[in-house]
Amino acid sequence: MGNLATEKVLLSIKNLREKTARIYFFVQDTKGNAKASIRLIYQMADALKKDGFNPIMLHEKKDYVGVSSWLGEEYMNLPHKSIEGQNLEISPEDFLIIPEIFGFVMEQVSKLPCAKVVLTQQYANMLETLQPGQGWAQFGFHKCITTTNRQKDYIERVMRQSTFDIITPYVGEHFSPKPTPPMPIVAVHTKEQSDAVNLIKTFYLKFPQYRWFTFRDLRGLSEKEFAKSLKECFLSVWIDDKSGFGTFPLESMACGVPTIGKIPDLQPEWMTEDNGIWITDVTLMADFIADFVQNWLEDNIKPELFNHMKETVEKYQNKQEFETNVVNLFESFLTTRANSFEEQINKTEL
Repeated sequence: MGNLATEKVLLSIKNLREKTARIYFFVQDTKGNAKASIRLIYQMADALKKDGFNPIMLHEKKDYVGVSSWLGEEYMNLPHKSIEGQNLEISPEDFLIIPEIFGFVMEQVSKLPCAKVVLTQQYANMLETLQPGQGWAQFGFHKCITTTNRQKDYIERVMRQSTFDIITPYVGEHFSPKPTPPMPIVAVHTKEQSDAVNLIKTFYLKFPQYRWFTFRDLRGLSEKEFAKSLKECFLSVWIDDKSGFGTFPLESMACGVPTIGKIPDLQPEWMTEDNGIWITDVTLMADFIADFVQNWLEDNIKPELFNHMKETVEKYQNKQEFETNVVNLFESFLTTRANSFEEQINKTEL
């Protein structure tokens, strides 16, 4: 290794040890619409920034709308950079974090010299933009961050040449019980909006006596508005067969709102038979809602349900623990890469 090459590697090691190496987080532009997966990316980047790392939010277009309208202005204070019309500064010590849905981006950046990591929050999306037979490893992505052990186990069986780490999302402080009694409102959160519409129509047709109960679709709200609206409800309904983590039921639990949910294909680790009403047949959802409504009207909801809800969500409300886990993970990433560069230099000097 020549002197110039050695100097460059030593500079990379220095940047890694001092945490000035750039950590690019590729983010989708949701056009101002709230999305839990984008929230997690910003929360991770914010935790790193506060600990002295150098995260940069990387987006495709210059007219990126951002997250201030729904997540908070403070997150837009993180450094942002557009790919459009610019040469991306990439050095060997830098990291590129790409969500699983952007397989085509992985292919485009495969020849870059930086470290590459896949962030998989939705296991069902990880093959969507890959060609048959393609895997992450062939594009240089040998590390994966995901959100649950069950997701990790599934992905590991498919993408065998990658190593896996887990960062568990947390439920924000906006989600807390309301001191006043709830109103006769059912919060609805579904992956497909048509599922919510069909459910509401089915319920009113089958149970016209409960027409005075209102359904509230929580799409399009900021996080604060979302939490405020959820707190007013006496029940929440969740349908998302491809959920990777299941944020909404936990947010409901934090607000003291029981959930009736369709069990996803990959059952969440937090889901037990005691902390909600979990069903396997979505065609029976309206019947379960009607049964809960009747019990609620008769003040016949068992207190044990609320106790189990509280016990479950308490494990996911520690922001400090979340930030510590993020910092520790990326410290290990940077240390491992710095050590590998040092090994390269030592081998050439033998």
